[in-house]
Amino acid sequence: MILLGVDPHKSTHTATAVEPVSNQQVGSMRIEASLADYRRLLAWAKRWPQRKWAVENANGLGRHLAQWLVARGESVVDVPAAATSRVRELSRGGRRKNDQIDAAAVAYLQGEGRDLAPEDHTTALALLDERRVNLAQARVRTVNQLHALLRDLLPGGAPTQLSADLAAKLLRSVRPAGDIETVRKDIAWDLVAEIRKLDKQLTDNAARTQSLAKASSSTLMDTPGIGRSWPLG
Repeated sequence: MILLGVDPHKSTHTATAVEPVSNQQVGSMRIEASLADYRRLLAWAKRWPQRKWAVENANGLGRHLAQWLVARGESVVDVPAAATSRVRELSRGGRRKNDQIDAAAVAYLQGEGRDLAPEDHTTALALLDERRVNLAQARVRTVNQLHALLRDLLPGGAPTQLSADLAAKLLRSVRPAGDIETVRKDIAWDLVAEIRKLDKQLTDNAARTQSLAKASSSTLMDTPGIGRSWPLG
């Protein structure tokens, strides 16, 4: 068994192969944070059929590489940065930073890490929920802009619960007098189109979330606030 410690950075990663019985480094490789170099790193590692990866901070800087490896059937351990800091300092002996030594330190401490599981449906559901929140917030902002324009175009403005269809009906009754009102109406029509697009995206998001939640036996859709809560039309 060979341990492959990885010291990740934003733009580069350094991997060091360590033989665990002797604690001897048997190879090292530095790559750019790119898919092409990920493939090059994995090809290099395959010289050791029995291998295990130890990635420092696999939920932070090392997350993308770690999950990429797990998705390809590699065994990966997440080693917290706090566990490696002391070993790094002792290994370097006060010298300047050395990524190869740092990567080896991660490999030495793989026993203190935790096995990394592949991302599953919970990650997909969380992404969809985050997207839903962003879309809903964008819709509120767009409707507020439309309300402001309608207040200047119509006596009394528009109802609080404003749908795209209702706004379109109100706009069709407006006969602009002059350039200013014409511009207001044109912008209002743009906002109506944006609301319709957002409503479609929210509907698609809800359908996809419901389908994924059902397939994974998740109770996410039973959580207050997750279900559809915007007016359509």
